[in-house]
Amino acid sequence: MKILAVDPGYERLGIAVLEKGQNGKEIYVYSDCFQTSAKIPFYERLLLLGNEIERVIQTYHPEEFSAETLFFHSNQKTAMKVSESRGAVLFQAKKLGLEIFEYTPLQIKTAITGDGRADKKQIVALIPKLISVPKPIKYDDEYDAIAVGLTHFAYRKNQF
Repeated sequence: MKILAVDPGYERLGIAVLEKGQNGKEIYVYSDCFQTSAKIPFYERLLLLGNEIERVIQTYHPEEFSAETLFFHSNQKTAMKVSESRGAVLFQAKKLGLEIFEYTPLQIKTAITGDGRADKKQIVALIPKLISVPKPIKYDDEYDAIAVGLTHFAYRKNQF
């Protein structure tokens, strides 16, 4: 089973492709932090996000798609744009035939650390202990996408 996991965003989109190996262990396949420029119109940025997801799907052929649900408690303008970018990515995944799964921040924190109140530093520290990542990661968005993918496997473990 191969999955595509994302941490939604319009400036930075965390992307990870993970696979469940023959031995039941999660395997890192690919990850990236896809960035769009604030200098281009927002709708162009949405197109770029959708195109990148399409490229990743066509390159790695995942069977399922997992994403973090949104949780915002302050800036509504940012929340709306992240929601729109999330919609563009979900649309592309569904259009290309992937089954979609969503996880809350609480589910992700619990799956990765065992504590729903864990902070970002705890999640980042645990990712390399849970899965071998063969490259340096610059942005948290990429770690977040890997965490979403690992969460997906944790919640679907009885179905593989």
